[in-house]
Amino acid sequence: MFAKQGLQVRRSTPANLSSVGAARDGAGQAELESLKAQLEAARQAAGEAIGVFYDPRQNAGHAAKLLRSHRLREEMASLMQRAEAWGRAASGADRNDRSKAETEPEECRRLRNRADALFGA
Repeated sequence: MFAKQGLQVRRSTPANLSSVGAARDGAGQAELESLKAQLEAARQAAGEAIGVFYDPRQNAGHAAKLLRSHRLREEMASLMQRAEAWGRAASGADRNDRSKAETEPEECRRLRNRADALFGA
């Protein structure tokens, strides 16, 4: 139906949807990198130990940024796990599609032989 109207429909796959996720991921990655740089600069300026500074319970002044950086890391890890699972599922679907494609020539050959027998070609 869409092809008749001159519209091209693309199948949703990790490959063609990854640009959307990458743009979102890129923004999250940029925010995370910015937070890390800000926090590390603040830690060095304060001269505090890493374990104390990066513990939100002990560093109330930077707790919001610390918690945000933890949430961003968790979200990015979750997105990567989803992408990997989606990729595995798509890979399995591709294998099934390829196995169907490999059986189609045999089916076509049988139909051609049958047509030849029926129509005497």
